[in-house]
Amino acid sequence: MLDAQDYAFKESLKDGTEVTVRAAHADDGPRIRQAFMHLDRDTIHSRFFGLKKAVSDTELSRITDMDFDHDVSLLVTIPSGDDEIVIGGASYFAVAAEPPERSAEVAFTVVQDYQGLGVASLLMKRIVSIARERGFTRLEADVLAHNRGMMGVFRASSLPMTQTSEDNVIHLKMSLRTDAA
Repeated sequence: MLDAQDYAFKESLKDGTEVTVRAAHADDGPRIRQAFMHLDRDTIHSRFFGLKKAVSDTELSRITDMDFDHDVSLLVTIPSGDDEIVIGGASYFAVAAEPPERSAEVAFTVVQDYQGLGVASLLMKRIVSIARERGFTRLEADVLAHNRGMMGVFRASSLPMTQTSEDNVIHLKMSLRTDAA
């Protein structure tokens, strides 16, 4: 079983851009803040269901201090000199942490310049794999009804899912059980 320090994979986006999908680390706060500064209003609204100007210290701690079991946070980065730039991320946070019905809430953010290139799909594949390995049976997500891109990522995952709607928010429950097909 991989841990957060060892979790890193090289991947290619649809346009051929080489990226690294890796676990978030304690020193990623400045990179995550920088990525947030490159999000447009629509992306911020779609991800946070409202507008906000910055990532709080509490939010950063929640992302960078994951136990890589109950809570997992992954980043997609591109190289930049001796450093790297965060272009996307996904996290899951345990909602029901105890077997037999372990479930987690999942959320994604992708910088606009990289939307539509498969960043969220790469993250979804990795999140599903980690969650299954950790014994989770379900992922849940709240998505604004107009966020067709994210709905497409969830549908393309081929996970059995149910959805309910309230106002303009769609609540998805996606089964991770391999026998649920």
